[in-house]
Order: sequence, then C-alpha cells, then structure tokens
Amino acid sequence: MLWYSVNLFIILIFVLLFFVVRKTNKKWSKVNDYLGMVTNTVNSVRYGNLATKMEQLDHPNYQNLSESINRMVETLNDREKMIVEYQGELTRQNKFLESVINSLSDGILIIDEDYKILRATPKIAEWFNEDGNHLMNKNIADYIKSVKNIKLDKLKDEEVYIINNQDLSFEATAMNLKLEDKKKRFILIIKDITNQKELETIREDFVATLTHDLKVPIIAEANILEFLINGKFGDVNERQLVAISNMKTCNQELVDLVQILLETYKIKETGVILDKENIMLVPFISTIVDEMHPIAEKAGLNIIFDPPRDIMALADNLNLKRVLKNLIQNAISHSDSCKNIDITIEEVPHFITIKIIDYGKGISKEDIGKVFNKYYSTAKKFRKIGTGLGLYLSQQIIKSHGGEIIVKSKENVSTEFCIKIPA
Repeated sequence: MLWYSVNLFIILIFVLLFFVVRKTNKKWSKVNDYLGMVTNTVNSVRYGNLATKMEQLDHPNYQNLSESINRMVETLNDREKMIVEYQGELTRQNKFLESVINSLSDGILIIDEDYKILRATPKIAEWFNEDGNHLMNKNIADYIKSVKNIKLDKLKDEEVYIINNQDLSFEATAMNLKLEDKKKRFILIIKDITNQKELETIREDFVATLTHDLKVPIIAEANILEFLINGKFGDVNERQLVAISNMKTCNQELVDLVQILLETYKIKETGVILDKENIMLVPFISTIVDEMHPIAEKAGLNIIFDPPRDIMALADNLNLKRVLKNLIQNAISHSDSCKNIDITIEEVPHFITIKIIDYGKGISKEDIGKVFNKYYSTAKKFRKIGTGLGLYLSQQIIKSHGGEIIVKSKENVSTEFCIKIPA
C-alpha cells in the first residue's frame, strides 16, 4: 500500500512537471518570437527602411515596448525627411553661390599654407591656360608672380603677372580664410586691370603732351606780367598794379599745376633721379618759410619755425624743397583757424624728421588712407584748385630717399605731416 502511494505521488509530480515545462516552453517561445521581431525591426531601421513597424501584441508588457519602438522609428523617419530637405536646400544654395562666384569677372583661388591650390574658379583656369582639375594641389608660385616680389599671401591690390598669360595685366589681393579646423588658408582674388592700365597710360600721355604744350604760353604770360609790374611797358597805376599782381598769382598757380603734371609723368617714365648733397636744414627750411610767408600772410596765417639747433641731412636740394613747399602750401590751404602753422625738426634713431602741423579742418578717417593716392584730392570739397598729385609726388620723392611720409589728423583739430629721411 505504501509502495503504491509512493508510486502515485511520483507519477503526479511528473505530470505536474510536464505541464510546468510545457507552459514554460510556450512562454520562452513567445519571448524568442518577440526578440526576433525586435531584431528584424532594428535591422530594417539600420539599413534605412524607416517604414518598418512592429506588430501589435496582446501581452501588456510587450505592447508598451512595441509602441515605444514604433514611436522611435517614426521619429527617426521624420528626422530623416527634415535632413533630406536641409540637404536639398544646402545643395541649392551651394549651386547658387557657385554660379555667382563662377560668373564674377574676377578670379578666385583658395590656397593652403604650402601655397597649394585647393579651389579655383573657371576664370582662373582660363587665365592660367590650364584645365581646372589639373590645378588642384599645384603650387600657385608656378602660375603667378608679384611684380614687387611681395609674398603672395601678403598681397593687397598689388600688381602681379601670370606666367602663361603675360599679354594681360592683373592685380591681386590676399585675405586670410578662418575656419574651425584652424588650418592656415587664404583666398587670392585676381582682377584683370588691362583696360584700366591702358586707359591710364592714354590719359597720362595725353596730359603730359597737353601740359608740355601749355607750359610755354603760361611762362610767356608770366614774363609779360612781370614786365608790366616792373613798368617795362610804361607806368601802371595802383589799381592796375593790384589787378596785374592777382593775375600773376593765378598764373603762378597754373605754372605749379603744369609742373606737377609734368613731374608725375617724368617719375613714371624714369623714376625720381636724385642729386644728393649735405644740407643744413635750419637755413634751408628758413629760406622756404620766407618764400611761403607772403602766401601764408595773405591767408591770415603765420609760419613758426624755431629749431633748437641745426641738423645736417643728405638729400636732394631741389626735390626736398618741392616736398616741403607742397606740404606747407597744403597746410595754408586747409588751415582756417587763424592759428600758426608749426614746423619742427629733430633727430630720432637712424632718422631725421621734419613735421608740418596745421590747426584747421583736419582729414577724415575715410580720407586719410587715400591722401597719397594718385589723382586723389580733397580740394574739390573746399572749392580749391588741386590735381591730387602733390602728395603723391611728395611721397615718391621721400621714398626715393629711403624714407617715408606719415600723416596724422584729427578732424577740426589738427593735421601733421611727418617726413622721415635716413640720418
């Protein structure tokens, strides 16, 4: 009886184990099936199929996870659509910008720190006489050179020539290109200035010819006026003398203008030819001040030159005098404050400086960088006569001495022109 009971109990246990194992296998089978669905969905998303969705299941735990995965896939799908739209817009913008750049009359290059070409517009390929694709990673120095031997990444409106295209004239400007990777790159903008140079040459040749022909009758007129003032053709009354003297002053202005034009043409053709000699600056400048005094006095001004001691300079007498007279004349013309014009000289390490200071209108910030440009003049603003060549000529003369002219100004306060020549 006992043995029978034991056998029955064992049989019941096996029956229970059978049902438990069967139920467990079914449960694990469902888990495996669900994991398989998740794996398939993830793989589909991984390979770009964002339309994939998991099936709805009755089990509450599985249902929440399925919904979360489906929402994640929908979000990814929406993000992908946005990215595609952004990419399309960027592509359109890039094509538009590229079309604009390629249509420019100027050529544009992007260069790395080793002067290798990273990008070039079609205009550059045309000027370089090279296929655009062949330009990549080529050294820019193989194609263009600076006329003044300035480093290509330091160019600023400087003339350059293209080795494969020397029939045309070009001007180049370099700008640093700042990017997040902090690698050194720069943009080189090249402009064709052939027509501009041809027009400038025609203009200068015309002006030189015209002024040369004008100089003779103007000087003849000056001589006649001098004869009249001196009574060579008979006595003149006081009113006639005043009128003739005014005519002589105007005539002298014409002579000076013609001379400036001729000197500009001469400098372009032959450069500034110097005949240097030792000059004691105090008597030299004092003589110039005496010559300019009547003009200053007529404008109600006085020129003050009171140096502490004499200084000797090695310079071209005639050209240095021309520069000083031009700067003093400018100071007189632009000083309307009735304050004195100051002239000082001093020695600084390796240089001698001569400063001409007036206390008048001053020069604006936008104009101060242009005052030495050829044909640039502020005279028109103040209804005065001026070619814009005086300061240009002065700068060329001082540069030929190995020096420089520096200008400082504050509007309606003062203007200082400082000549620096080697000691």
